[in-house]
Amino acid sequence: MGYASLHPSYGSYERSRFGFSCRMGGAKRNPSKPYTITYRIMTEYRRNFVKGGSYFFTVTLAVRSQKLLVDHIDALREAFRHVKTEHPFVLDAMVVLPEHLHCIWTLPTGDANYPDRWRRIKAAFSRSLPDRYPRSPSKILKGERGIWQRRYWEHTLRDEEDWQRHMDYIHYNPVKHQHVKQVADWPYSTFHRYVETGTYSRNWAGNGESGEVEFGEI
Repeated sequence: MGYASLHPSYGSYERSRFGFSCRMGGAKRNPSKPYTITYRIMTEYRRNFVKGGSYFFTVTLAVRSQKLLVDHIDALREAFRHVKTEHPFVLDAMVVLPEHLHCIWTLPTGDANYPDRWRRIKAAFSRSLPDRYPRSPSKILKGERGIWQRRYWEHTLRDEEDWQRHMDYIHYNPVKHQHVKQVADWPYSTFHRYVETGTYSRNWAGNGESGEVEFGEI
């Protein structure tokens, strides 16, 4: 029961905004271990809006000890489905962990409005939960449920190598956080769909170490 159902189609599309063609479902991604790279979060940054661009996101619960995202995985799926229907985007990759998620989106040509989409997804998920989670006075004043951190990490992907590194990071993340020993053992990930298309081998990364990888960990 993975998260791949959120993506309308895998297998073949062109990423011409980077000046290249990317045909998913071609050669297998089968390195001995994922890319090793350090990408530390900045406390102050200016969001980059590229119409029709691809973006990497890290979105986190307000209380990191909670497991709401996997405990209510069907509600999270439905929130994504609903927003994607009304405000389309391509979900290139995603992994859902108990208290945070990582994903890559590609927006339609001429569209850079990912903040509104995230606002709608967060709100839809929050409305689906019982109203029993603690809220600060400021959240009560603003009518917020207190489920999500207000801020999230966004990185505009620059080229194919940048995109592939973030793809690998997303799919390796459950092993990085020691939820499982094998990438394929984590159910809430688009990794399984990419195995089906032949992009990754099922034993990709094996038990190898990921190195120091910190793509927007909050």
